[in-house]
Formats: sequence, C-alpha cells, structure tokens
Amino acid sequence: MEHVRNNYKAAEEGEEQEERKEDKPSSLIEKIQQLGQTNVPQLSQDSRIHCLTIIGQIEGHLQLPPQNKTTKYEHVIPQIVAIEQNPKIEGLLIILNTVGGDVEAGLAIAEMLASLSKPTVSIVLGGGHSIGVPIAVSADYAFIAETATMTIHPIRLNGLVIGVPQPFEYLDKMQERVIKFVTKHSKIPEEKFKELMFEKGNLTRDIGTNVIGHEAVEYGLIDEVGGIGEAMKKLNELIEMNKQKNEGFIQ
Repeated sequence: MEHVRNNYKAAEEGEEQEERKEDKPSSLIEKIQQLGQTNVPQLSQDSRIHCLTIIGQIEGHLQLPPQNKTTKYEHVIPQIVAIEQNPKIEGLLIILNTVGGDVEAGLAIAEMLASLSKPTVSIVLGGGHSIGVPIAVSADYAFIAETATMTIHPIRLNGLVIGVPQPFEYLDKMQERVIKFVTKHSKIPEEKFKELMFEKGNLTRDIGTNVIGHEAVEYGLIDEVGGIGEAMKKLNELIEMNKQKNEGFIQ
C-alpha cells in the first residue's frame, strides 16, 4: 500500500513539473505577443544593456489592422519607465526599422527617451522614416547602417479637415515641435532640416527628402555610419563614462 502511495505521489509531482514546463513557453509567447520581445526590463538580469525595438508602424490612439507590423506606444512607455527605475540596467540600445506612424505617439516616445538619465545609443537598420527621425536622434549617440534610409517630410493629415484656420495652425505648431526636437538633439541646422523637409522633386509625387546612410551623417542628422558592433562598443563607452561621472560626483 505504501508503495502504491509513493508511486501516486511521484506521478503527481511529475504532472506538476510538466505543468510548469508548459507555463514557461506560454508566458514567453505572451511576452512576444504583448511587447514584441522576450526580455522585459524587470527580468533583464543577465545584461546591463537593454534592447528596445521600434519596428513597423508606430501605433498611437487609433488601432491599426492586425496584419500591420506595429510598435504600440502604450507598451513602449512603461518599458522606458522600467528601464529608468531598474538599477541593473545601465544602458539602452534602441533599434529602429520603422516607416513612421502617429506623430504624437512617436514624439512622446522620443521625448521620454531623450529624458532618460542612463546612456542611450540608437541604430537605424533598414529605415527610420517620418516620426522615426525624432526617435533616432533622441539617443545620446545615433548610428545608421550604410544602406539604411530616412525620409524627412512635412506632417501629413489623414481624414476629415474642417475648413477653418485652426486645424492648419495646429498642424503647423505640431510640425514646429518636430523640427525643434530634431535640431535640438542632432547637429543638423534648422534651415537645412526645413530645406530637406520641403524639397520638391526628390520624392515622386510628394514633398520631402530620402537620405541614405552617409548622407544622414553628412547633414548632421546622425552621428555615425555603423552597425550593431559599433553601436554596442559606443554604448559600453558611454556607460563607463557615466559611471566615472557618478563616482566623481559622489566623491
């Protein structure tokens, strides 16, 4: 009888272990579905650097169709707060491959990244278009891949436009916010950025400019052409400099 009880207990323990094994993949899948990545800031224990990805279209107040690849700003903002609060995270790597998206949401993300007290490095891979430009320059140091592109154009308005001056004044002020932010966090002069933004003939049937890798650096929009290796090296340098600065301040 004792032997039967032991076998029954062992079977129960085996079932519990199997359930725990099943829970682990399901929680991993949930993280991927909700945040688009497997490691959230609170659980990042094996590295002092956290990676934040801005991919697809930046989703703001309106939900995009399910087939669209999106970055949801309501998921990104809590991550940025967690990164700032987590003492184990010493630096942030921001990887962009975005077509742009909601202007207010993108600018909100950029402003939060710019206000982080920890070192940040961004890298544009593929594309950092439209409102992705302010996010790219919000980091302490910005890289762009040699073949990556960035599209600079005026703010567009989709949907109903009321025939009174106020909506246009609002758009103008919003556009001015974007221009001021980009020129403040990069080396590009305001006149040059506006020139690229309102360029005619560069984009087919549209106003704006498409800049590639080295051109973005030449204009002063991005700091350096490079890949993930260069970005990681620079971020580690900034982390060490930040440590020395804090130690000197404490002493």
